[in-house]
Amino acid sequence: SLAGMVLGALGVVYGDIGTSPLYTIQNTFGDVNAAITPDRANILGVLSVTFWLLVMIVSLKYVVFIMRADNKGEGGIMALMALAQRAARGNVRVRWIIMILGLLGASLFYGDGVITPAISVLSAVEGLKVLTPQLSHWVVPLTVLILLGLFVAQSRGTSRVGAVFGPIMLIWFATLAALGVTEILRQPHVLLALNPWYGLEFFRANGWHGFLALGGVVLAITGCEALYADMGHFGRNPIRLAWFGYVSPALVLNYFGQGALLLSNPAAIDNPFYRLVPQGLLIPMIVLASIATVIASQAVISGAFSMTREAIQLGFSPRLEVVHTSRETLGQIYLPWVNRLLLVLVIAAVLGFRSSNALGAAYGIAVTGTMFITTCLALIVARRLWGWNRFLVALAGAVFLTIDASLFSANAIKIEDGGWFPLVLGLFAFLIMSTWRRGRDLVLRELKQTGLALEPFIASLAEHPPLRVPGTAVFLTANINAVPNALLHNLKHNKVLHERNVLLTVETLESPVAEYGERTEITALGHEFFRLTLRFGFAEDPDIPAALQSCSAKGIGFDMMDTTFFVSRESIVATDRAGMPLWRDRLFAFLARNASSATAFFRIPGNRLIELGTQVEI
Repeated sequence: SLAGMVLGALGVVYGDIGTSPLYTIQNTFGDVNAAITPDRANILGVLSVTFWLLVMIVSLKYVVFIMRADNKGEGGIMALMALAQRAARGNVRVRWIIMILGLLGASLFYGDGVITPAISVLSAVEGLKVLTPQLSHWVVPLTVLILLGLFVAQSRGTSRVGAVFGPIMLIWFATLAALGVTEILRQPHVLLALNPWYGLEFFRANGWHGFLALGGVVLAITGCEALYADMGHFGRNPIRLAWFGYVSPALVLNYFGQGALLLSNPAAIDNPFYRLVPQGLLIPMIVLASIATVIASQAVISGAFSMTREAIQLGFSPRLEVVHTSRETLGQIYLPWVNRLLLVLVIAAVLGFRSSNALGAAYGIAVTGTMFITTCLALIVARRLWGWNRFLVALAGAVFLTIDASLFSANAIKIEDGGWFPLVLGLFAFLIMSTWRRGRDLVLRELKQTGLALEPFIASLAEHPPLRVPGTAVFLTANINAVPNALLHNLKHNKVLHERNVLLTVETLESPVAEYGERTEITALGHEFFRLTLRFGFAEDPDIPAALQSCSAKGIGFDMMDTTFFVSRESIVATDRAGMPLWRDRLFAFLARNASSATAFFRIPGNRLIELGTQVEI
């Protein structure tokens, strides 16, 4: 039901942005680079900038504009990259630029996926310091324990997690609003900050320091990219309804409540969020905030799962195990290897930075970098796919890219203070994805150069027919014009050929789901040889046996008990040939050895499979 999906979206999609009030105002005034004092003018100025960033970036850019760029229901930067490449079809150079932008944005999103759980849970547990300073040494150990529990629970699936988290976030946002309203009633003139003039005056009065303060204010809009990436889990309408009807008003009320508190008590800047809470309710609030920050982490973790699956299908990542956790919703998945890697990196971030203020410096770069790239790709889609006129695209680009560039520049100052961390993570992710894509291209090139031409080979078999055995042989191949190595090895060593031979190629489309008409393509090559192309969307899991069962409608049926699959398993050998540096060749060979096998990935039954090895030098 729509209400159930809205509730689930509250529990998974809005956890990240919903816990930003825990640290945004505190980090903005606590930034030593900005050096902004909590006086009346600055408080109203920061609140005004925060409010209008929520309006311009979250409401207008992401919820209204970016979420229109869904790739048949799927969101996230990888889906957007595929959509933009489809829009630039025929222009190789533009497609290459789009691919690089998409990989950079995806790489930075992984940095966001590491920092969000660390800073969110740390900021909640740091409420113990407000309760009593003697508990300070328990902050990091408790944070680590909470994060361990979160990542262990991932295998239960997004739907179950969302069902539990949704009602909790319903209470969380109601609590945020109630705390904010209580303080606003005491200082109602804080609502003057809704006027954008106070934000402009803040920048004029503070100059360079006001610009640097954007590095703290940007924490209010973290979670936008996770919001977009999780669109495939819940759909566009439930996410929009939850934002405009519930989440956005609660956030604004809480931020203005913190500002109202600072107007009457500037000393509360040490932790304005927890200072809003009555002393008797502090312990329950710490518990609720800790649970809410666990939910905040869920948003980026789910987004990382979705984006990795898309990267695998699009050929930018080694094959990994994908576990479906819901029978009703295709997009709800769990990737064990990604979960383990995120756990290790998140724990390392907590132990290394040890406080939310220290992590705040690292947070903004990953978020703003991805936001900038997302805007660029969405503008390409708007112009080339939606047909917007140049003036409208230029206007939207001028507004959104100016804001994105300003936010990124303000955070770039913090590279030395911790901003290097997401950049290193992003560089590593970019290296993995680009190396895998380039390596696969080199392997395919090598196979094309060394392969025999298919049509003369079939003609020669007609002139000198080998022994034919009953049944169907399916040979998986990436080169449709060459004889598969597995077929050559089988003929050379076993001296036989099956009655019917199918050369099967699997293609991944730039859309999440393949349409029925484009799913299969069959070409008869003569002498009982057939070329079969199966196409899957990047959000689908290729199931070759199931797809073959549907081919009978196109004139070629398969009896699985009488069908044998032949697969060439390439053994990659790193050499000093042109293509990639030797160290990248070795990295690709390592990734290929540790990737899931093609047979498991394509769900080919082991008792119908014959694997034949071949060595490929790159």
